[in-house]
Amino acid sequence: IKAHLLKKSELQIINGDDPALRQQGLDFWPDACWTSVKGEKDLLGKRAFGAYIEDGWVIAQSEKILPASSLRMVGEHNLQNLLMAVAAANLAGIDKSAIAQAIAKFPGVAHRLEHIGTWEGIDFINDSKATNYDAAQVGLASVSAPLILIAGGDAKEGDDRAWIDTIKAKAVGVLLIGDAAGIFSDRLKQANYNSWEIVETMERAIPRAAELGKQNHAKVVLLSPACASFDQYQNFEQRGDHFRQLCLETLAQK
Repeated sequence: IKAHLLKKSELQIINGDDPALRQQGLDFWPDACWTSVKGEKDLLGKRAFGAYIEDGWVIAQSEKILPASSLRMVGEHNLQNLLMAVAAANLAGIDKSAIAQAIAKFPGVAHRLEHIGTWEGIDFINDSKATNYDAAQVGLASVSAPLILIAGGDAKEGDDRAWIDTIKAKAVGVLLIGDAAGIFSDRLKQANYNSWEIVETMERAIPRAAELGKQNHAKVVLLSPACASFDQYQNFEQRGDHFRQLCLETLAQK
């Protein structure tokens, strides 16, 4: 249905890094503006019409628009979103300096890989919206390693294997909170990952995360719970707000 709607659109802007869209490719959208975070070489269609990242710059319709580092949100998926937004604005005739200013001022979205602050070179990031294994795995994959992970809450069913594999690859410590702490510690032990602690609450997690982060030269402290919040909070927003508040209070004292 969506493909049919795109065919009827005057202009189409399509994420060329998406395997399914890429497979349908030029047969469906020969004149589309294709995007890619992987550079000009990966563009489909007319390269001069596309949008991509090359040498740290966002380039749309052959024009340098802004440095990719202007975006405050982390993760490749957010860069893909950035490309599509910039391409749309540029095709609409919006001045490129206005586009660059708008992106630079955009603070990101609360609870979705939200950057809270930096202390001793460690970024504190709120991904409270990650309420299942898949979302939490994306969060882990999006940030720099080594990292300290805060996880746990009201556990959900699901396949946790990719999540655990990413923890093993990137986390130098895991702090477990909420009702799922026992379940998660058992699963991590089964996977031969032993750098975890049960801290139970967010109040204990933040100072311990800062301590472990400094000891292990971590680049990131990430709240990405892989759980619902209802054991300790009304919703994921309240959990993320509490994380933000505690981070700002704790780091101000250090």
